[in-house]
Order: sequence, then C-alpha cells, then structure tokens
Amino acid sequence: MSKMQAAVLVEPRRFEIMAVDVPSIGPDDALIRVTRTGICGTDVHIFNGHYAADRLPIVPGHEFCGAVADFGRSVRHLRHDMRVVVDINIGCGTCYWCRRNEVLNCAEVVQVGISRDGAFAQYVAVPARLVIPVPDTVPDAVLALTEPVACVVRAARKANVTFGQSVVVFGAGPIGNLHVQMMRLVGAAPIIVTDLSTDRCRMALEAGADAAVSDPTTLKATVMAMTDGRGADIVIESVGSKALYGQAFDLSRRGGHVAFFGITAPGETVPVDILKTVLEEGGLKGSVAGMGEDMHDALTLLAHGRFETNDFTGADYPLDRIQEAFDTLANRSHHLKTQIVMA
Repeated sequence: MSKMQAAVLVEPRRFEIMAVDVPSIGPDDALIRVTRTGICGTDVHIFNGHYAADRLPIVPGHEFCGAVADFGRSVRHLRHDMRVVVDINIGCGTCYWCRRNEVLNCAEVVQVGISRDGAFAQYVAVPARLVIPVPDTVPDAVLALTEPVACVVRAARKANVTFGQSVVVFGAGPIGNLHVQMMRLVGAAPIIVTDLSTDRCRMALEAGADAAVSDPTTLKATVMAMTDGRGADIVIESVGSKALYGQAFDLSRRGGHVAFFGITAPGETVPVDILKTVLEEGGLKGSVAGMGEDMHDALTLLAHGRFETNDFTGADYPLDRIQEAFDTLANRSHHLKTQIVMA
C-alpha cells in the first residue's frame, strides 16, 4: 500500500481529505496503523490558526492508538499487529534535557501532529523507541486517552501535589476534568473546579470535584470558604486565558503555587507582583505535555480503571467527516472528547 487517506489542514479552519504517500520508515522506526485519534485542545488551537500556524499545511492529531504495521530492521521490541500507543515527543535522546525527561526543551524536539505530520491519517511513522505496547484488555477509545492523561500526570508531578492540599482547576473541559481526576487520585482536598458550562461542572462533580462553580462572581468566595480563608494551595489554569491566569494568583494562598498549563497566544503575559511573590514565597510552574514515564504511568492508570472515561468516549466521527467534527465541536459540551475513527 503506497497511498493512504489523511486529513490535511491546508489553512486555518479548512481540512482536505487527501491521498498521500504512506510515510517511509528507517531502521529504527515503526509504522503505526492508526485506529483512533482524539481531538485535543491543542488541535483546536492549530485548527483556528492560533498555534503552530507556520507549520501549515500539516496533518494534525497526536492523541492516538493503533497497531504496528511495519518496523525497521533494528527494532526488537515490536511485532506486527501489536496494539500500541506512542509518546509523541521526539528529542535528540542524548542532550541534557532529554536525559532529564524534559524533552520539550531539547533544541531538536519535534512533536507528532504538532510540528510534523500526525495521526489524523491511516498511518503515522515514529521512532520505534517511543512506541509502547498496550494490554489487550483496554479498548481503543480508552487507549486514545493515554496522551492527555500523561499530560495531567506530569502536571501533578511538576506541582508536587501532596495529600490534603487544596486545588482549584480553571476549566472543566476534557483536560480540566482529567486534572480533577488526577488530583483526586493523588489525595488533594478540597478540589474546586470552575467553568461557565453547567453541564461540564456537573461532570466535574461526578468525576470527583468537591465543588464546581459556574458563576465567576462567586468563585473567590467559594474558594476562601473551603480553605478557611487562606486560598488554594495549588491553582491550575487549564483554559489558556490571560485573564484567568491573572485571577489564578488572586486565588492562591500565601506560599501557594500556580500551575501554568493552558496554552495562550504567543507573547501573552500577565503581571506578577514581584515583592508579594518573594515575601509570600509564592511559586509558579509550567507544564504542557506528558513524556517518557508519564506515558507509561498514564497507560497503567487507564488499564487499571483509575480514570472514569465514559464521558470521553461517546462522540465518534470517521476521518472523512473531520471537518464536521471540528466545526461542531462546541455543540457537544455533554461529551468531553471527540475521537476520529479510522476505517
């Protein structure tokens, strides 16, 4: 098979389904036959031209699972038709940052579906060392959640969350909901989520949040009431809003921590009161993608049912309807994830 179907984002907000060459592989690579690919918030930013616009045209898609179609002669840990997921972060593998599993800081880093062609296609080629075999018992719809779960695993690590710490999560969309579930797994309490959507606030409560606030005017009062007037130990911004980042500092306690997670437009900044931050020993930490052991840990958690995934697996579209899937995404607030299913 020399040609495959791929959804190429040719310009902001416009996909074309094209017959393109099946990617070639080298001796250390693997060719993955894609089965499912989730639509991520980052994909929406790329679709709208707000992120990585200089990469167009591109085949997006990075939350995927599939099966091994082929592999190079140097590869020993894979076999044909083995079900797999993939770590999408490709660094040089030898630099200071790669050795520390901080691959996004590698000078040579590329990301599948973001800075090189990805998985809104029948096949994708990747370095075999980043291919992770999966248990046969986990459905494809759940496996395709491995990458976003890895992102919240890493965010929890970066934030150094400990038992009994109070957490505020901005956003109850797909990644916000996963943050809520991750915080519950690591023992945070109370967990307060805020989102303008009452549907998504309800789903956050079902996922383990202790409170969900859809009226922004009552958020600070709720946070203060639930933290004995201190403010939250950790505030996670998972929306990507400059205004919400500013508000996050106001909800953080003295000595608290703001987790920067949501992607904004390039160059956007928020003011930080330097003296207040120094005197109160405040902190902030950025995190965006799971990599390395984050992926393996995410897979383990999903395989053992530690995340509630029913709200993530109800909206499927075939590849040839990907334009419709993106155009109507905002109409599906009752579904946390839309996935593209390959024929």
